Amino acid sequence: MKKIFLYTLGICGFLTATSQETVYPAPAQKETITLTNATIHVGNGQVIANGNVVIANGKITEVGTTTSSTGKVIDCKGKHIYPGLILTSSELGLVEVPSVRATIDANELGEINPSIRSLVAYNTDSKVTNTLRPNGILLANIVPDGGLISGSSSVVQLDGWNWEDAAYKMDGAIHFRMPSLLTRTRGRGFGGGQQPPVDPIKRGLEQIENVKVFFREAKAYLAEPAHDNTNLKYEAVKGLFSKKQKLFIHCNIVKEMLLAVDFVKEFGFDVVIEGGIDSWQIAGILKQNNIAVVLNQLHSLPTMVDDDIDQPFKTPAMLQKAGILFSINDDDENSRNRNLPFNAGTAAAYGLSKEEALSAITLNAAKILGIADKTGSVETGKDANIVVSDGDILDMSTNNITYAFIQGRQISLDNKQKQLFEKYKYKYGIK
Repeated sequence: MKKIFLYTLGICGFLTATSQETVYPAPAQKETITLTNATIHVGNGQVIANGNVVIANGKITEVGTTTSSTGKVIDCKGKHIYPGLILTSSELGLVEVPSVRATIDANELGEINPSIRSLVAYNTDSKVTNTLRPNGILLANIVPDGGLISGSSSVVQLDGWNWEDAAYKMDGAIHFRMPSLLTRTRGRGFGGGQQPPVDPIKRGLEQIENVKVFFREAKAYLAEPAHDNTNLKYEAVKGLFSKKQKLFIHCNIVKEMLLAVDFVKEFGFDVVIEGGIDSWQIAGILKQNNIAVVLNQLHSLPTMVDDDIDQPFKTPAMLQKAGILFSINDDDENSRNRNLPFNAGTAAAYGLSKEEALSAITLNAAKILGIADKTGSVETGKDANIVVSDGDILDMSTNNITYAFIQGRQISLDNKQKQLFEKYKYKYGIK
């Protein structure tokens, strides 16, 4: 009996030792690492054939064809080096299972909550995180949900013990979820196709005006030299007026985006449109007002029935041609962000070059999030957020990440799904 007990204990110990809970953050980089003989996709459109990358103290210290080979040398012959991919907008770590309310920590009660910080609710133990890193995604902007002004988002790196450890750029943007101004009829409950008793467009315009009133009051409050009482909501948007923060306005159709332009004209905010399905229609106006765009989901149908069925696929190339700063994102609840590189790959099949599509999920995203001085490209002096792939990272059939580094730390690419794959390969004797 003792032998059976010990054997069972040993099996349990093995299963525990190989579970996802043991995929813990890598320690700080100690020795210099040199990646050699790879095709380097810098992220700014440049490609270096048979190049080397030297990483030391968490930074990229050399990039090129004639770098020194020091410390630990990893031969990447036939492989491709890319900047770590960046999710411009995500509920990663805030929502674990969308259908289970107890695992959702993205919403707050009330309509105007600029003082809410998504970062403090970020869960570094999310099982979703480890499924993103093997696809090359190393950073994400964590965005709150709910209400009109949802709060502030922060950029995290995906290899931290806790939210303080994961924080990469804190509270860089305030999020305004513009009410929909798209008229819809209802099939049941209102006489089969009749309008609801409250005009949704009128209500939406009233809500937008309420948000403008809030910002006007905040501007007046912040202009005062001293305050008898501190208003946390007004204090939370101070960075918008000083340009230290950006205002992300979530909207999709033309009339909504034109109202978003008003926030630039009246308040001088640095505005980013998130969603922007119809942004191609007013590209000139967006360019004139220096408004960036985050395209949330390429694998979708167009907004209007008379749009081209492949319009979402073509929009990135149209924005690129118009000279608009844009990034590509993946907010699909089913793929849970992991299809980010393949969304960019779709854009590359519909007008963007491969390097332009790569920039849309690396350097462009970094510029929009205000972290381009630290990451987004494989350049000397930036953080060593790097992935190595066997093939084209934008192609589902060749995206096979073999090495990944966050701030010079070689991170684990293991996850629950890989472990289940290996488990059942073993069960059925598949080699």
